[in-house]
Amino acid sequence: MDGAAIIEFLTSPAVRADPYPLYAKARELGPAVPAGDGVFVVSGYAAVNKVLRTPAFGVATADMMAGVLPEYVEHSSLALFGRSILQRNAPDQPRVRSLIASVFTARRVAALRPAVERAVDRLLDEMAGQGADGSPVDFMDAFAFRLPVGVICELLGVPERDRYRFRGLTSDLTVVLEISEGLGGLAEADAAADELSRYFTELAAERLARPQDDLVSDLARIAAEDDGRLSAEELLANLVLLLVAGFETTTNLLGNGLALLFRHPEAAAGLRTGAVTPAGFTDEVLRFDSPVQATGRVALAEGLAVDGVPTPPGSELTLLIGAVNRDPARYERPDVFDPTRTDSQPLSFGGGQHFCLGSQLARLEAEVAVPALLDRFPRLAPGGVATRRDRLVLRGYETLPVTVR
Repeated sequence: MDGAAIIEFLTSPAVRADPYPLYAKARELGPAVPAGDGVFVVSGYAAVNKVLRTPAFGVATADMMAGVLPEYVEHSSLALFGRSILQRNAPDQPRVRSLIASVFTARRVAALRPAVERAVDRLLDEMAGQGADGSPVDFMDAFAFRLPVGVICELLGVPERDRYRFRGLTSDLTVVLEISEGLGGLAEADAAADELSRYFTELAAERLARPQDDLVSDLARIAAEDDGRLSAEELLANLVLLLVAGFETTTNLLGNGLALLFRHPEAAAGLRTGAVTPAGFTDEVLRFDSPVQATGRVALAEGLAVDGVPTPPGSELTLLIGAVNRDPARYERPDVFDPTRTDSQPLSFGGGQHFCLGSQLARLEAEVAVPALLDRFPRLAPGGVATRRDRLVLRGYETLPVTVR
């Protein structure tokens, strides 16, 4: 097997269900290996960590993609993400990112803990009611989605009545983030992008007319000033990105974490007794079964190399986050789930200029939710067959039935 075969297999259903054996084969080839003309696979922890923190390795922008695939511009889903900070490099990315970053300061996130605790208690009450007769409750729908979508929507200023509709829309939209062989099958993603754009256009106009203490009001005001800090198109793209990023990763973190607790009851016992800390458990879930499995970078300058492998300008790098988090060169017993590790620094939230703005918030939600869940339901158990989403990049569950009585 070579690097090109690794890329090809990443798109197969079997690998999406369990990518870790393929990751092991990728690491055997070396931390960074060619995978075709100007394409490289990077699966070593040190190599990926360096790439993420090197500004000369940027993201593939919409303009770059359109130069290779002219039909790229025909898809509103791709265009939407292309206007967001997810697919912009300097100077645009830091300009817009700085406007958003003030919402996610450590102090402001910490101040959200009481609100997160109240939301967790309310959702656990609802789960208790749904499962009082012993019938299964879908943890993904009843809790893992509703907690983070509620928190990010409070920050954005999205009314509570509108929130539940977002799960299906973002599921359709985020297919564009997956590794694929072409641009087919994006009709649902385009429709979702169009609907979300319309929604935030209306909400931004409403908040501009009647401002509130929320992020949509703040960003809509900045865009209306028309001083070059934020365009109307950038406003919409980044509001949609904040919505999607604000709950997709955390939803998968909570679901993957609970599934691991069912497979490792000693970890649940440790959380209940204090032998395992919520922070340590969260770190190990992020490392062992990351909600984000891969990302990409492009070489933007001359003279770049990854682990000694030259990467000329324009080179495309597939960074296997799920592989590096289990790199034996970085971790002892990497394939063992051990929430008592003290040296865990998973790269699940990225690094460098594109490091996830909401990482602290995601950790807070998980560290509050998981202990509360175990405390509230001492006999929490699987309630049926869980189903994985047919995704690789955003790895998580579609359903995770549990019994709570």
